[in-house]
Order: sequence, then structure tokens, then C-alpha cells
Amino acid sequence: MTDHWNRGNRVFISDYTYSVATFVGIWVILALSLNILTGFAGQVSLGHAAFFGIGAYTSAILSLRYGFPFWADFLGAILITGLTGSVLGLPSLRVRHDFLVLATMGVNFVVVAIFKYVNFFGGAMGLINIPAPSLFGLSFRSGLPYLLLVWSFAFITWLVSWYLSRTWVGLAWHTVRSDEEAAAAVGVGVPRFKIYAFTISAALAGGAGALYGHFIGSLFPDTFAFVESIVILSMVIFGGVGTLRGPIVGAIILKAAPEMLRVVQDYRFTIYGALLVLMMLFQPMGIIGDGSLLWRSLQRLSGRRPTQEPSPEKAAQEGAP
Repeated sequence: MTDHWNRGNRVFISDYTYSVATFVGIWVILALSLNILTGFAGQVSLGHAAFFGIGAYTSAILSLRYGFPFWADFLGAILITGLTGSVLGLPSLRVRHDFLVLATMGVNFVVVAIFKYVNFFGGAMGLINIPAPSLFGLSFRSGLPYLLLVWSFAFITWLVSWYLSRTWVGLAWHTVRSDEEAAAAVGVGVPRFKIYAFTISAALAGGAGALYGHFIGSLFPDTFAFVESIVILSMVIFGGVGTLRGPIVGAIILKAAPEMLRVVQDYRFTIYGALLVLMMLFQPMGIIGDGSLLWRSLQRLSGRRPTQEPSPEKAAQEGAP
């Protein structure tokens, strides 16, 4: 039935278009998940690809070596990656800012080295023949069904972000991001909320990793190298860090454009780096972030006044436990 559906839709949409849209959906999940950590909680990470890889390898190993069905190894990847994120987030309790960036970079290099040199993870040859997800005998490897699966989880990730941003957890993260000393002074448990951010962010990235592994069918360590962490962070900053719309826009533009414009594919990392520098210099709020020229223009066109965020102290006093 699924194959028949895919064949029928090829008349209107090519397999390549489905693949690009699926990849974009996976990177939307990654950008949204990093935005929870960096945008909401203010913990800048250059190691997010490590959690992406941990989720991918966990899901693949549970499927290939232990015979888990997709739905079980998918949940297992989320849980194990979330637990790993809570442990690897411990350095954030002792270091800040530039030192935290260096620490997360180190985590990324260590995780990739483990994938590459430990035989249990397939070594440099990686893992192959990862089975496609199936439900009631229907395969979800490619085409519209897998596209819907990926974007459904992307929507769930957005819902989680939206919900957290409007609870006392989001208010506490806002306070920690603005001023950790002020947050601690008004009773916010700074270490606890940092770990919350690392755990949730990592868990969602792990889900993206599981979806990636089952879609591609093979995994290799270098896929999750440090440069991929830069790509994910670029998407968040380019779109608008700390907003619910920015990471989505950033991921769609920065993932789809190189795929559609193959001529720039070999230069994409250079482009990402240049964009990071330019955005930080001239448009630090992102192209559609709060306070950006585009967002203010859209609000004026819609007749709405620009939104103002509450102060950290007020947010903490109103919502923090």
C-alpha cells in the first residue's frame, strides 16, 4: 500500500523533493532542540551534533543487534540521549560562556572518536542495513509516509518548545539566560534548570538522530562531526535565537538552499561560518527574531505593536518555584 502511494505521488513530486523535505524536517528538529538550550536557557553549545549522533547510534544498535522495532528503539534513543545529556550537561554547572563552548566542543570530539574507534559502534566503517520503520507491514523508508513521520515529530518538538516557553520552567530559563546571579538571588535553582535544558534538548536531538538513521539506512561517525554542530547553531542564530519561529526558518533556508543549489554544496560550511559572523555583527536577533528589521516590519504590516519580553526579575518572581 505504501509503495503504491509513493508511486502514485511521483507523478507530481519527485523522490528527490521528498528526500530534501525529509532532511529539512530532521534539521528543523535539531534547530528547535538546540534553541531550547541556547535560546531559552542561554547555554551556548557547539556539541549538539554529539546528541544527534548518540540518538542515531542508539536507535540503530537497538534495532540491528537487539531486534527492537522502530517505535521501541525510537523511544529508547530519546530516553538514552536525554540521560546522556543530563550527564554531559554537568560541566555547565562549573563553567560559563566561552569555557562552556569549549567544553561542548570537546564532548563532540570525544563522542565522534568513540563512534570511530570502538568496535561496538561499528568503528570507521559505521553501521549499515538499518531497517526502515514499519507499521502493520507498511514500510516508512521514503516518500510521503516518512516525510509525514518526520514532520509530525518536528511539530511535537515545536509544541514542547511552545509549552515550555510559557511555563515556570521557561520563565526560570529566561532569568538564567539574562543573569545567573540575579536568578540565584531570587530563588531560581540555576543548576537544576541548566540540567533540565540539557536533558530536554539532548532528548529531542536524539529523536532526530533516530529518524535520520532509519531514513538513510547507514551511519558513519563523521556525519556527526563538530562542523555539523556549527551548522545547527548557524540555523538557530540565522533564523532568530530564542524564538519559536526562528529556528524553523533558519533550518529550512540553510538546509534546503544548498540541496537545491548544488553549485554551492561544496562551500556550505564556509557560507555557514560567514553567515554566523555577519548575523552577529549586523543582525544579532536573526532574520526573523524579536527585534529584527523583518519581524518589526511584519508586525507593523499586521497592525500589531512589537512584543516586549518581561524582565528577568519579574519573570522569576511570577513563575519560578
